Amino acid sequence: MLLVAKKEITRIAKLELIGGQAKPGPALASVGINMGEFTKQFNEKTKDRMGDVVPVIITAFNDKSFLFELKTTPVTVLLKKAAKIESGAKNPKTEKVGKISKAEALKIAEYKMADLNAYDTEAALRMIAGTAKQMGLEIEGVDPVTKSKKGS
Repeated sequence: MLLVAKKEITRIAKLELIGGQAKPGPALASVGINMGEFTKQFNEKTKDRMGDVVPVIITAFNDKSFLFELKTTPVTVLLKKAAKIESGAKNPKTEKVGKISKAEALKIAEYKMADLNAYDTEAALRMIAGTAKQMGLEIEGVDPVTKSKKGS
């Protein structure tokens, strides 16, 4: 009979790194993994997302080994890229910094579906619109606020 030693999880870390450009540094050092091996694997898996922000969840084990899961680029980054702006509004209630089309927002919603808690692209689009509103962005033809039914 073969006995397999069970690895103990020492840490689960959530980081945002640049696709294809990860380097060993303080953020990775605190996770307690083989940084060189991680950056090599991460950069290989994200070379098609070069320069984009890539969220990653790293599970570190007691023997310095690791597993990692890549997530989709954050909505705020995608919205800023679509609107061609550097940052969102300081006061989104009074200041509007840009506008994107519904088609662009739908494209973002479809890309983010895997990471969103939405049943369909219409619900995902409303989530994207809500984030855009908080950034001071408008999405043409989309109202981020949906009115709930009154009464029971």
